[in-house]
Amino acid sequence: MDFAFDARTEELRAKLLTFMDEYVYPAEAVAEEQRAKLASPWETVPVVEELKAEARRQGLWNLFLPDSEYGAGLTNLQYAPLAEIMGRSPQLAPTATNCAAPDTGNMEVLTQFGDEQQRKQWLEPLLAGEIRSAFAMTEPEVASSDATNITTHIRRDGDEYVITGRKWYISGAMNPDCKIFIVMGKTDPDGDDIRRQQSMVLVPRDTPGVTVKRAMQVFGYEDHSHGGHAEVIFDDARVPASNLIGEEGGGFAIAQARLGPGRIHHCMRLIGMAERAIELMCRRAVARTAFGKALAQQGVVHNWIADARVTVEQLRLLVLKTAWLMDTVGNKGAHTEIQSIKIATPRAVVDILDRAIQLHGAGGVSQDFPLAELYAGARTLMIADGPDEVHQRSLARRELKKYL
Repeated sequence: MDFAFDARTEELRAKLLTFMDEYVYPAEAVAEEQRAKLASPWETVPVVEELKAEARRQGLWNLFLPDSEYGAGLTNLQYAPLAEIMGRSPQLAPTATNCAAPDTGNMEVLTQFGDEQQRKQWLEPLLAGEIRSAFAMTEPEVASSDATNITTHIRRDGDEYVITGRKWYISGAMNPDCKIFIVMGKTDPDGDDIRRQQSMVLVPRDTPGVTVKRAMQVFGYEDHSHGGHAEVIFDDARVPASNLIGEEGGGFAIAQARLGPGRIHHCMRLIGMAERAIELMCRRAVARTAFGKALAQQGVVHNWIADARVTVEQLRLLVLKTAWLMDTVGNKGAHTEIQSIKIATPRAVVDILDRAIQLHGAGGVSQDFPLAELYAGARTLMIADGPDEVHQRSLARRELKKYL
């Protein structure tokens, strides 16, 4: 395993680091000021469109997509250090480079499973950053970590599908630029194979029967930059049968194909969040005095910073190994490692952010520093894309199987 960055990765890293310093970090405060003046807090602030135009101009666009016909054609190992850099400003950088979830996963689904018409109608404007999208899977009434529990019904009626169900925490759905939902539901709820009961369909936002009911908060945050997280009602919403993605009964397999890359992307960005936390800790420690000496001279602060550095280096190696395996043996061959990073990374980054907040005192929980919002995002990822306990259960079973 050679984790040295190749020439293309080094070039993109250098460009992206400069882009962050010159454009993204200065735009963070501007975005907050602009949002306060918008008619709706869910609208995209003007500075984001400026960032997108500059990122496109510099070739920092669709870096996540390994399909060279549609994206940058990077491997997971090449993309990993770039996603880490973007994770340092998760509210702006991924969107600025058109590498933000859930659009990334939806574009991957359309690239792999969409037909020609679906790609032309929805993938092309997503690739161009002209529209946003949402992935409607999670439901409030069931344990959605087990996709076989999904209760939303997708019924065939002639040349149409009729969708009925209730979804929540549908990321990006509050953004008025979100024009399309990929909805997962059951087309064969009584089928013998519980992993062949589900299908996915494309449902335009303006379809009669689709209601974006309310915004869901995350630790009190509404995540305006991301486009929010919504509760969405589908009440006999009708779409053409041609809006089916892939085949009937293929929804579970598509979800698994979508979630694998999504999990590693989250972990890559989490490492960037941890790096920013360490930077803020160090800056605070040398600038702040308590009880007659700088915080940087306090032994407990030394421990926090040292432990954080060791943890980040360990996590990065595990994520890079996972990326390398995904590239060389495929997602299935990297299953153990994907689950390992999904378990290890959010909880470790939450701990680092917690220490950083503590070091900043009252400022750490305020809006004057990004730490509280970073903490909310990192803590949520212990639930999103499958709770940690689900991955622990699966990983433990795989280990025990060797001895049974």
